[in-house]
Amino acid sequence: MCAYPRMPICERCNLALQADAPSSSDLTNTMTSQPDADAIAIYLQQHPEFLEQHPDIVAGLRLTTALGGRTVSLQERQVEILRDKIRQLELKLAAFMRNASGNELIMANLHQWTLQLLTEHTPSALPAALISATQTCFDVPAATLRLWHTKAEFAEQDFILDDEEARSFSDSHSNPICGASAGQPGTLWLDDAASMQSVALLPLRKPGAEASFGLMVLGSPDPQRFAADLATDILARICDIASARLQPLID
Repeated sequence: MCAYPRMPICERCNLALQADAPSSSDLTNTMTSQPDADAIAIYLQQHPEFLEQHPDIVAGLRLTTALGGRTVSLQERQVEILRDKIRQLELKLAAFMRNASGNELIMANLHQWTLQLLTEHTPSALPAALISATQTCFDVPAATLRLWHTKAEFAEQDFILDDEEARSFSDSHSNPICGASAGQPGTLWLDDAASMQSVALLPLRKPGAEASFGLMVLGSPDPQRFAADLATDILARICDIASARLQPLID
């Protein structure tokens, strides 16, 4: 026989229920706890129908606008955001159109420059024609070039100069170089060299050759005209075409 008195079933159930039931403080904490902003955002993303089912909430939302700090409805704020996005897209489109227009002009100038070179048939006159066309077609304030490794018949021409510094520079660079004029080889060849603030240096060589046969120098009093970060795609084309056109002079 059990030594303990038997407890009525109802009392035992009540004790069991009381042991498992949350306390009043637990219930209070559960009812008063607030979800954080991230949890709300995740819930709305996962349940987009919530706002459709509760249109009164949407209508009652009031937000601060970026324009003047006044309070507006959610719909007005959305319109404001869309307008801002449209403005940004319009600015990008305008920039693209400006770039496209600028590129079209550059290609037209390059075409005209090439045609002028092709019309000169006297080899000894090619360097002067090249410099003249470059200044005219691309509005370059100052330009010049010097050649070496030329045929003997051109030895007395003004454009011949076997400058060790310039030759070493050209041999060591396969692409045009832009930057400040100070200390750059060939800068002193330019007319009014003292006023030049930026230069573009174009090494001239036969296609595929390691050794150069000349250096073309473009100068400007504007320090940004040939800034060091300038894209050199067009200058590279000028360099290639000029190198090819000057071949009749090269030994």
